[in-house]
Amino acid sequence: MRSWPASLGPARWAPVALTVVIHAPAPLAELLEALTATARVVRLPLRVPFRGLSHREVLLSKTPGGWVEFSPFLEYDPQESARWLRATLTLIQDANPDLRGPFPPLPHVSPGHRVEVNATIPAVDVSADPQAIDTLMARYPGCTTVKIKVAERGGGQPFPEQLGADLRRVAAVRQHYAERGVSNPRIRVDANAGWSVDQACTALSALAEQGPLDYAEQPCGTTAELAELRARLARRQVPVRIAADELIRKAADPYAVVRAGACDVAVVKVAPLGGVDQVCRIAQGIAEYGVDLTVSSALETAVGMTAGLRAAAAIGSAAAGLATGSLFCRDVAARPICDGSLPLESGAVDMGVINKYEASPNRLTWWLNRVRAAAEHVRIDTE
Repeated sequence: MRSWPASLGPARWAPVALTVVIHAPAPLAELLEALTATARVVRLPLRVPFRGLSHREVLLSKTPGGWVEFSPFLEYDPQESARWLRATLTLIQDANPDLRGPFPPLPHVSPGHRVEVNATIPAVDVSADPQAIDTLMARYPGCTTVKIKVAERGGGQPFPEQLGADLRRVAAVRQHYAERGVSNPRIRVDANAGWSVDQACTALSALAEQGPLDYAEQPCGTTAELAELRARLARRQVPVRIAADELIRKAADPYAVVRAGACDVAVVKVAPLGGVDQVCRIAQGIAEYGVDLTVSSALETAVGMTAGLRAAAAIGSAAAGLATGSLFCRDVAARPICDGSLPLESGAVDMGVINKYEASPNRLTWWLNRVRAAAEHVRIDTE
């Protein structure tokens, strides 16, 4: 029978007998034990759909050195999830010096450090809700950089209608800033590889006619497509930088898209790339190509977001895409935005939120099995 520590508060579900046994690689055994001993799974509702999700399901655990999170998206296989697990285990090792672990030390950042962040606007329909942008932007006080989702999949709209909705959404954000006297907001659009090269060229030309864009994130799906798009935009003198996201965090070689000259900006995410130390190493290599860097969120809770903020502070990221906590109806801890920035440390974890949104025992078993499967693929080396 799995006991439930009193320090974690009352469990929503009664303790159950679990059949999961973690046969850990020897160097990881103590870290994995710390992760799984007090693991709880929560399913947090989102205010609006994001990446097609209405809820975000994550595993949280209170180790002696503090809370940690393991939260690869549900469709990720053990190999991809292993990067997320490595990121979690490096944080456990860093916060618990009494535990033995194989990873290099993480860079030190002053606890009082603050990180500039961007606002994030989902693919809302501003025709149906003209106040949607004002409502969303109220959650990001002081943010003068904003990332706007475009090319939303799943709606079934033909490209012209979809582009029209995207143009209206971006225009509404520009109007929001203009009405508040912000003359030069930095506007980013994120297509999540939702366009072909032809569509991206059409869309970005139209969006650039509205006003300056900081960059377009992952407009197309492949390195070859991004390279072709950059060349076409240059020939047409459309001043839009191209950022790569999925082609870095999902690639066996995160430098490939940079070496190919297919992007101007690299978006790096801590958990998908294996941890703070890995992001700092990758960022150093990418910067040698003259490519700018943005640290962004993988829709972590306030617990998981600490790693991203730590990496952003360490590498000097442009306005980071880490203010995604407001996308949750309730996050597990408070980390308020002030003057467009976030503190490195969050408030105390709210056990009421964890108890309210705790998933079923079957989901805990599923996640512990996932830890077991991912542990077999965790890379110990840093190269």
